[in-house]
Amino acid sequence: MAAKRFFSSTRIAMIALFSALAAVLYILNFPLPFAFPSFLEFRFSDIPVLIGTFALGPFAGCIIVVFMVLLKLVFVSTSTYFVGDLADILVGFALVIPAGLIYNRKRTFRGAILALGAGTLISSLAAVLLNRILLVPAYIALMFGGSWEPLLGMMTPLFPQCTQENFYTLYLWVAVLPFNLLRCLVASAVTLLVYKHISRAINRLNERLRPRREGEEGAAKKRTVLAVCAVAAVALLLVGLALLHYFLTN
Repeated sequence: MAAKRFFSSTRIAMIALFSALAAVLYILNFPLPFAFPSFLEFRFSDIPVLIGTFALGPFAGCIIVVFMVLLKLVFVSTSTYFVGDLADILVGFALVIPAGLIYNRKRTFRGAILALGAGTLISSLAAVLLNRILLVPAYIALMFGGSWEPLLGMMTPLFPQCTQENFYTLYLWVAVLPFNLLRCLVASAVTLLVYKHISRAINRLNERLRPRREGEEGAAKKRTVLAVCAVAAVALLLVGLALLHYFLTN
């Protein structure tokens, strides 16, 4: 019954909607060169991700994160050999899992603040960790041929004293951490303002579409099975299109 309730056609439609909105905002990113290195690009895609997580749960939030990145890869491809895209998925998981789990247990305004605070902190620390152990070493090896000079050159406009020896100290704690805290705090503030209204609309839609008779329950079960198969097929299609786009443009 739990699986049936989760994979209802209404919930899957909502996941698809939040994924599409998040993907559009994910593509429309922009740098903040006056405050952070230009390759750290700000985006508002965490807003529909968090709203979807609060309305539908942490597992749905993880699905939205994955579909968001896959849709971006289909239309824009990757400039980081998929390393940055994988990191965005992991950072997204670090945001939605604690936020969704806490809010599911305490669905109050105070619970929402606690959930968003925990998600913000864990996601920001995950970004620091991933940059240290995955992103920076991968960029230097794959994109810059083992040379630090291009990366240092992008840091020196804001941090003239940046060298290879102090790079991680400056980059992780003066750039990555405050950047991700800002990103999550902006998304959290907007989510607090609007999630209740969206959640009520989703609940009303679920009530209208809930089967009333035994015959309707059987039809709903069939629709759910078809919807799950469709989601899996779409995910595989997006992966294939993302890989095709990458190989055709590189």
